[in-house]
Amino acid sequence: MRHRVAGRKLSRHTQHRELMFRNMLVSLIQHERIKTTLAKAKELRSWADKMITLGKKNTLHARRRAFALLRDEGMVKKLFDEIAPRFKERQGGYTRIYKMGWRTGDSAPLSLIEWTTLSTKEKKKKAPPKKAKAVVEKAAPEKKVKEEKKEKGKEKEEKKTTKLKKKEEKETSEKKPKGKSSEEKSK
Repeated sequence: MRHRVAGRKLSRHTQHRELMFRNMLVSLIQHERIKTTLAKAKELRSWADKMITLGKKNTLHARRRAFALLRDEGMVKKLFDEIAPRFKERQGGYTRIYKMGWRTGDSAPLSLIEWTTLSTKEKKKKAPPKKAKAVVEKAAPEKKVKEEKKEKGKEKEEKKTTKLKKKEEKETSEKKPKGKSSEEKSK
Protein backbone atom coordinates (compact mmCIF):
# COMPACT_ATOMS: atom_id res chain seq x y z
CA MET A 1 0.00 0.00 0.00
CA ARG A 2 1.10 3.56 -0.83
CA HIS A 3 -0.19 5.33 2.24
CA ARG A 4 1.31 8.84 2.59
CA VAL A 5 3.72 8.32 -0.33
CA ALA A 6 3.87 11.49 -2.43
CA GLY A 7 4.62 11.67 -6.14
CA ARG A 8 4.30 9.34 -9.09
CA LYS A 9 6.95 6.83 -10.08
CA LEU A 10 5.84 6.67 -13.75
CA SER A 11 7.60 3.28 -14.18
CA ARG A 12 11.02 4.92 -14.04
CA HIS A 13 13.85 4.76 -11.55
CA THR A 14 14.63 7.88 -9.51
CA GLN A 15 17.47 9.32 -11.61
CA HIS A 16 15.59 8.85 -14.87
CA ARG A 17 12.46 10.43 -13.40
CA GLU A 18 14.34 13.46 -12.03
CA LEU A 19 16.21 14.07 -15.29
CA MET A 20 12.96 13.76 -17.26
CA PHE A 21 11.25 16.38 -15.09
CA ARG A 22 14.27 18.70 -15.33
CA ASN A 23 14.06 18.52 -19.12
CA MET A 24 10.30 19.06 -19.09
CA LEU A 25 10.70 22.04 -16.75
CA VAL A 26 13.29 23.64 -19.04
CA SER A 27 10.95 23.10 -22.00
CA LEU A 28 8.05 24.62 -20.07
CA ILE A 29 10.12 27.70 -19.21
CA GLN A 30 11.41 28.02 -22.77
CA HIS A 31 8.15 27.48 -24.69
CA GLU A 32 5.70 28.44 -21.90
CA ARG A 33 3.46 25.49 -22.79
CA ILE A 34 4.15 21.85 -23.55
CA LYS A 35 2.12 18.83 -24.57
CA THR A 36 2.62 15.65 -22.51
CA THR A 37 0.67 12.87 -20.80
CA LEU A 38 -1.75 13.77 -18.05
CA ALA A 39 0.17 11.97 -15.27
CA LYS A 40 3.46 13.70 -16.21
CA ALA A 41 1.72 17.09 -16.41
CA LYS A 42 0.21 16.69 -12.96
CA GLU A 43 3.59 15.76 -11.50
CA LEU A 44 5.38 18.55 -13.40
CA ARG A 45 2.97 21.06 -11.87
CA SER A 46 4.60 20.75 -8.42
CA TRP A 47 8.10 21.15 -9.90
CA ALA A 48 7.03 24.28 -11.80
CA ASP A 49 5.39 25.82 -8.74
CA LYS A 50 8.60 25.38 -6.75
CA MET A 51 10.60 27.11 -9.51
CA ILE A 52 8.22 30.08 -9.59
CA THR A 53 8.50 30.38 -5.81
CA LEU A 54 12.28 30.58 -6.19
CA GLY A 55 11.88 33.11 -8.98
CA LYS A 56 9.69 35.34 -6.84
CA LYS A 57 12.36 35.47 -4.12
CA ASN A 58 14.89 36.79 -6.65
CA THR A 59 17.95 36.38 -4.44
CA LEU A 60 21.38 35.09 -5.36
CA HIS A 61 20.76 31.96 -3.33
CA ALA A 62 17.46 31.36 -5.14
CA ARG A 63 19.17 31.79 -8.52
CA ARG A 64 21.85 29.27 -7.55
CA ARG A 65 19.23 26.77 -6.41
CA ALA A 66 17.34 27.22 -9.68
CA PHE A 67 20.52 26.77 -11.69
CA ALA A 68 21.34 23.59 -9.75
CA LEU A 69 18.05 22.15 -10.97
CA LEU A 70 17.72 23.64 -14.47
CA ARG A 71 21.41 23.63 -15.54
CA ASP A 72 20.78 26.32 -18.14
CA GLU A 73 21.76 29.95 -17.49
CA GLY A 74 19.46 31.28 -20.20
CA MET A 75 16.43 29.55 -18.72
CA VAL A 76 17.30 30.73 -15.20
CA LYS A 77 17.53 34.29 -16.52
CA LYS A 78 14.18 33.96 -18.31
CA LEU A 79 12.57 32.46 -15.19
CA PHE A 80 13.75 35.27 -12.90
CA ASP A 81 13.41 38.20 -15.33
CA GLU A 82 10.29 37.38 -17.37
CA ILE A 83 8.16 34.59 -15.94
CA ALA A 84 8.32 35.01 -12.14
CA PRO A 85 7.49 38.77 -12.16
CA ARG A 86 4.16 37.95 -13.84
CA PHE A 87 3.15 35.98 -10.73
CA LYS A 88 4.11 38.65 -8.19
CA GLU A 89 0.55 39.08 -6.87
CA ARG A 90 -0.46 35.41 -7.21
CA GLN A 91 -0.07 33.10 -4.21
CA GLY A 92 -0.16 29.78 -6.05
CA GLY A 93 -1.63 27.94 -9.03
CA TYR A 94 0.98 29.04 -11.51
CA THR A 95 0.18 26.36 -14.10
CA ARG A 96 -2.93 25.26 -15.95
CA ILE A 97 -3.58 21.78 -17.39
CA TYR A 98 -5.92 21.09 -20.32
CA LYS A 99 -6.97 17.55 -21.23
CA MET A 100 -6.50 16.95 -24.96
CA GLY A 101 -7.80 13.46 -25.64
CA TRP A 102 -5.86 10.25 -26.16
CA ARG A 103 -2.67 9.41 -28.04
CA THR A 104 -3.31 7.21 -31.08
CA GLY A 105 -0.45 4.77 -30.49
CA ASP A 106 -1.12 3.66 -26.90
CA SER A 107 -4.28 5.58 -25.93
CA ALA A 108 -2.41 7.50 -23.22
CA PRO A 109 -4.35 10.56 -22.00
CA LEU A 110 -2.66 13.69 -23.38
CA SER A 111 -2.68 17.14 -21.84
CA LEU A 112 -1.34 20.62 -22.38
CA ILE A 113 0.38 22.33 -19.45
CA GLU A 114 1.02 26.07 -19.56
CA TRP A 115 1.60 29.08 -17.31
CA THR A 116 -1.63 30.72 -16.16
CA THR A 117 -0.45 34.13 -17.34
CA LEU A 118 1.07 33.76 -20.78
CA SER A 119 3.41 36.45 -22.06
CA THR A 120 1.75 39.20 -24.02
CA LYS A 121 3.44 40.05 -27.26
CA GLU A 122 4.49 43.67 -27.35
CA LYS A 123 2.91 45.73 -30.07
CA LYS A 124 5.36 46.73 -32.74
CA LYS A 125 5.82 50.45 -33.08
CA LYS A 126 4.62 51.91 -36.33
CA ALA A 127 7.37 53.12 -38.61
CA PRO A 128 7.52 56.79 -39.49
CA PRO A 129 5.96 57.62 -42.88
CA LYS A 130 9.32 58.05 -44.63
CA LYS A 131 10.50 54.62 -43.59
CA ALA A 132 7.13 53.12 -44.45
CA LYS A 133 7.29 54.57 -47.95
CA ALA A 134 10.79 53.17 -48.44
CA VAL A 135 9.62 49.74 -47.31
CA VAL A 136 6.63 49.88 -49.64
CA GLU A 137 8.85 50.86 -52.54
CA LYS A 138 11.15 47.93 -51.84
CA ALA A 139 8.26 45.53 -51.37
CA ALA A 140 6.35 46.61 -54.48
CA PRO A 141 8.76 47.71 -57.23
CA GLU A 142 6.05 47.04 -59.83
CA LYS A 143 3.93 49.81 -58.37
CA LYS A 144 6.87 52.17 -58.55
CA VAL A 145 7.45 51.28 -62.20
CA LYS A 146 3.76 51.81 -63.00
CA GLU A 147 3.79 55.19 -61.23
CA GLU A 148 6.89 56.23 -63.17
CA LYS A 149 5.20 55.22 -66.44
CA LYS A 150 2.14 57.27 -65.50
CA GLU A 151 4.33 60.27 -64.71
CA LYS A 152 6.18 59.92 -68.05
CA GLY A 153 2.84 59.66 -69.84
CA LYS A 154 1.61 62.83 -68.15
CA GLU A 155 4.82 64.64 -69.12
CA LYS A 156 4.40 63.53 -72.76
CA GLU A 157 0.81 64.75 -72.78
CA GLU A 158 1.88 68.11 -71.36
CA LYS A 159 4.56 68.43 -74.04
CA LYS A 160 2.02 67.61 -76.74
CA THR A 161 -0.45 70.17 -75.42
CA THR A 162 2.25 72.86 -75.26
CA LYS A 163 3.33 72.04 -78.84
CA LEU A 164 -0.28 72.24 -80.00
CA LYS A 165 -0.76 75.59 -78.27
CA LYS A 166 2.39 76.96 -79.93
CA LYS A 167 1.20 75.79 -83.35
CA GLU A 168 -2.20 77.37 -82.80
CA GLU A 169 -0.55 80.63 -81.76
CA LYS A 170 1.62 80.59 -84.91
CA GLU A 171 -1.36 79.86 -87.09
CA THR A 172 -3.43 82.63 -85.56
CA SER A 173 -0.55 85.10 -85.86
CA GLU A 174 -0.08 84.20 -89.53
CA LYS A 175 -3.79 84.67 -90.34
CA LYS A 176 -3.88 88.22 -88.95
CA PRO A 177 -3.12 90.96 -91.49
CA LYS A 178 0.32 92.44 -91.34
CA GLY A 179 -1.03 95.92 -91.25
CA LYS A 180 -2.33 97.71 -88.27
CA SER A 181 -4.96 95.89 -86.39
CA SER A 182 -8.33 97.43 -85.59
CA GLU A 183 -7.26 97.93 -82.00
CA GLU A 184 -4.24 99.92 -83.02
CA LYS A 185 -6.30 102.06 -85.41
CA SER A 186 -8.76 103.02 -82.69
CA LYS A 187 -5.98 104.44 -80.60
